[in-house]
Amino acid sequence: EFPSGNSDLDDYSNRCCQRSLAWIPVIFINLVVGWSYYAYVVELCIFTIPNNAEKISYLVVFHLFFIMFIWSYWKTICSRPASPSKEFCLAKVEKEQYEKEQPDAQQDILKKAAVGLPVYTRTGTGAVRYCDHCQVIKPDRCHHCSTCDMCVLKMDHHCPWVNNCVGFSNYKFFVLFLAYSMLYCVFIAATVLQYFIKFWTNQLPDTHAKFHVLFLFFVAAMFFISILSLFSYHLWLVGKNRTTIEAFRAPVFRNGPDKNGFSLGFSRNVVEVFGDQKKYWMFPIYTRCTCSPQNLFTCLIFKGKS
Repeated sequence: EFPSGNSDLDDYSNRCCQRSLAWIPVIFINLVVGWSYYAYVVELCIFTIPNNAEKISYLVVFHLFFIMFIWSYWKTICSRPASPSKEFCLAKVEKEQYEKEQPDAQQDILKKAAVGLPVYTRTGTGAVRYCDHCQVIKPDRCHHCSTCDMCVLKMDHHCPWVNNCVGFSNYKFFVLFLAYSMLYCVFIAATVLQYFIKFWTNQLPDTHAKFHVLFLFFVAAMFFISILSLFSYHLWLVGKNRTTIEAFRAPVFRNGPDKNGFSLGFSRNVVEVFGDQKKYWMFPIYTRCTCSPQNLFTCLIFKGKS
């Protein structure tokens, strides 16, 4: 519904402006990738490389990495963040009562409502985690994202480069996006290097391809170095079954904080992200593990904790 009144109109305009500006990093990435495609395929492979066998082999491998990179990138962007199901919402009567009570009484209401729910984590003070904005009891590993304006299951972080929250619904896609973008960059840098040297030392004629080849190497190398550190960090998180939020602040359980509270062992931690079927691990498609839906939000059941 279109807002009425000056203040509502101003708020609406600000939100629209913020949402539009949020796409700038995504547009920037797509422009860089679009230019890199042109520079590699046209300027390098078509205009610079003389050997047809080398040219064809480079193009085949390049397009393989390019397709997987674009596929995983847009899956990360387009996957809507998963939010808590209706079981975690207070009933109408409970909600009305909650809004009238003092904090201590509110916690009693939340504790009763949380009975039977797979909720094992607490706030730092030991209270049931509740989002006043979304009006839901937060499942384990769920956090409210102020940018997306919603509670996100297994929230890792909000990534401006994909203009989306990275969490339960797209974390696999995000890790694959990092992996394929890194492979894309290192392949470009490795195959461009010899022609970079030839242009730099004037072994090749000074054509319009020179700028593209020289700049392509620098950009690919720069992005590879920056992505490598981020990819390595997230591989470590996958192996530990932690999110970025949990790595900075250990989750608090009923018996206190435990940074390894969700870890099931390395192999099972990997399955939690990539699914049981290894043949689908390298593809940005949704794969589920054999856990029950509740265990997808909290892995404590596997460890027998309560």
